[in-house]
Amino acid sequence: MSQKSHLSSSQFRSLQQALRSMKKDLEERLDQSSRLGLGESMRDNTGELSTNDNHPADLGSEMFERGKDIALLENEERRLDRVNTALELMEQGDYGICHECSKPIPFDRLQAIPYTLYCVQHSPEQALSENRPIEEQFLNPPFGRTSLDDQEDQNGFDGEDAWQIVESWGTSNTPAMAEGNNVDDYDEMAIEASDELDGFVESYESFIATDIFGQNVSVVRNKQYHKYLEEHEGEPLLEPDIVVTED
Repeated sequence: MSQKSHLSSSQFRSLQQALRSMKKDLEERLDQSSRLGLGESMRDNTGELSTNDNHPADLGSEMFERGKDIALLENEERRLDRVNTALELMEQGDYGICHECSKPIPFDRLQAIPYTLYCVQHSPEQALSENRPIEEQFLNPPFGRTSLDDQEDQNGFDGEDAWQIVESWGTSNTPAMAEGNNVDDYDEMAIEASDELDGFVESYESFIATDIFGQNVSVVRNKQYHKYLEEHEGEPLLEPDIVVTED
């Protein structure tokens, strides 16, 4: 042990023993993984000429498990490299010194991570990874690249409108999972569907009709018509329904 080490003899021996035990355990895991055939291709393991058989779903599950096992295997290999590096530094007398600031690494940190090469302040692994799944580039913004709500000059039919039409026929969600806080009816669950005008801009366009020549103006007394009257919109040119009663 180097004279400049800030660790006591007992601390140094305990860390060295922990690293050697960790090295043995990792080597046994890697050897076992090698015997299981993780270093070979899937085609070699199956004995088939092609991995594409009559059951692609089964192949997808196998591919997922293989990818997961390989990722865990690579992580074990990286840990073993760090353990070997730490043991070499012990022999050289440079163990427990931060590679960035050259200051002693506290014993508590070395006890938690014996193979660390950095102090807490300069650890390169303390920053969160910015690597995100490639699917997020397609799904962002909501409803994918077909959403046009973020464009100020665009009010055409987009992916959100397509979803609202499908959603209006029902989903597996309940009112408790609705976007609004006061939704208690399945008919009110559609996203913005009750406030949007499909196929027209102004509400009166939905109940004012003409013939094919643009003449003979008539009024269709639909839901928008009654809402128009109730909210007193526009000019008071429309008359409410007249209920005729017989004496």
